[in-house]
Formats: sequence, structure tokens, C-alpha cells
Amino acid sequence: MSKEVKELVEKYRPGLSIGEYGDIFTDTTEFMKIESGDVVKLDGLHYLVIRDEAERSFGIEDPKYWVKRCMVLETGERKILKLVFHERFTLPLGELKIECYRSPEKESRILDLVRGDRRFMQGVTVRDIKGNPVRILEVVKGKRLDNWVSAIEADHRTYFFELFPEILDKFIASCRAIQFLHNHSEIHGDIRRDHLWIEHKSGLYRWIDFDYTYDFEENPFGLDLFGLGSLLLFLSGKGLYTMHTLEERGIPAENIDSIKPGDFSLLYRNRIVNLKKLLPWIPTELNSILMHFSTSAEVFYETVEEFLNDLEPCIDLIHKG
Repeated sequence: MSKEVKELVEKYRPGLSIGEYGDIFTDTTEFMKIESGDVVKLDGLHYLVIRDEAERSFGIEDPKYWVKRCMVLETGERKILKLVFHERFTLPLGELKIECYRSPEKESRILDLVRGDRRFMQGVTVRDIKGNPVRILEVVKGKRLDNWVSAIEADHRTYFFELFPEILDKFIASCRAIQFLHNHSEIHGDIRRDHLWIEHKSGLYRWIDFDYTYDFEENPFGLDLFGLGSLLLFLSGKGLYTMHTLEERGIPAENIDSIKPGDFSLLYRNRIVNLKKLLPWIPTELNSILMHFSTSAEVFYETVEEFLNDLEPCIDLIHKG
């Protein structure tokens, strides 16, 4: 097969240098066997695999062997192939246990639903010769929003009053995008801060990765809402706050001593959501929204609309200082 791959590269990309010519795959079932230098043939096009994608957090790189960064030999375009990978896990939310799992079919539905809507990643689904739904995704040319925010060189107070209002305004638009999914009886399923990107050229905030789903009878949109709350917490604080990081962040000892068990996140038990105790210039109204996601919360948001009805007035409050 290596000869056939070499001939394909020499035909379509004669100036391309690759380390080793691999095999041609038309069946993507055993995705672990598909490596750099291999070619995946789908719907008449040849996708040269460059590398496996990876998620990066806390300085650790976690390879995603079912997600391949590729070049279309016929066009030279860069694409991402997302192959079928089934995974299940249980997520604790307070006293509840929520079953989460991957659904390639659900991600394919959403790609069809949001086609042309640049608030979301774009792509199409084709099936290999075994019927596996392979999602062919456009590369979002940008940076994770959380990394972009973390790199802003400003103290929190400067960030909060001078830069955060614009960030919050764009975040609200991203929440509207999630509301659009909910209005069509779909969920994102895996809202977290590495799944919202800021596009370099346009400055648009764009959602990626829709293949997780979950069973949550109490509120079918509940985990999406908790994901939005966690993102708001990060953006409001210009990072996350735990008891282990407060001193190095320069939080006064009396503020640290005021933290109680009810001030932590219900979903991520080590994260402090009562930011006003740490950053007193945060408006009470914004802090109240964050507290809806705390262990002491008695009322939770049922819809994105409820969440935004409280959040949108906060932009003017911050502008007023």
C-alpha cells in the first residue's frame, strides 16, 4: 500500500515531504491503526493523516486517537476527521448521577442544524464503506478563549472594568447559540472552557465538539447550563480560584478566612464561585448568578433564557463601575 500512497502524494502534492508513506484506509472502524502518513479515502477524496489531535490542560497532552488532523490531497485543504469512538462515564452533580456518552449521530445532526452558522464549528458527515459516520470538520483558525483570556496582561480589576464587558457581550452571544440548539431539542453536551474558541480573523466566539450527550431527566438542558455557569465563572474571575491558589493570587487573609463550604461549585467541588468574597468590586448581581451554581444554591436555572435575563443587565452595571 505504501507505493499507492506515495503515488497519490506525488500526483496531487508533489512538493510535499512526509516522513513515511502508510496505507490507504476505506474502513475507519479500527481507528488506532490509522497513523501519520496513512490516507483515509472517503467519498472519492483522499485525506492524508498528519497527526492525531490532542486536548491540552494543566500542561498535559491527552491524545485523541479517533480524531485525525489531515490534508485533502486533491485540494490541499486542512481538515479534521472525527472517527467513531464510543465512550461512557458517570458525572456526579450533587446527589445525582448523570450518565454521559458519545454519540457520533448526535454530532452529525448538529452539524446539519448549524450549517452556515459561524457561532459553531462547521462540517459534514460521510460514511465509510462499513457505514461508520465520519465527521469531516473545518479547522477553526483561532485560540481557546480561556487561553486567550489567561494571556491578557492586566490585574483583575483593570481586566474586569476595561476588558470584561466586551468579553461578556460576546459570551452572551455564545449563550444565545446554545439557546438555539435547545430550541431545536438538541444540546451541546460538553460545554467547557476548551470548547469555546476565538477566531483570529473575525474575533467570533465559536463552539466546537458536539458528540457528547447525557441523560438528565430532571432537566434535559441542565448540564449545558452548568457548563455555561462554569465558563462565566472563569471569564469573570480571569481564571479559577481554589483554596490552594488564593495566597499566591494576593487575596488578603481575611477574605480567605471568609470562605465557607457553600461558596464552592456544585459540579467542581474545589472551585470557589463566591467571587465577591475574593474580588469585592464584582457586582452583587453578577455574583448572585454565579451562586446559582454553588453547593448552597436552592434554585437553579432551567433555561438559557432565564440565565441571560439575569446576566445581560450586568454589562451596564460593570460599565458604571
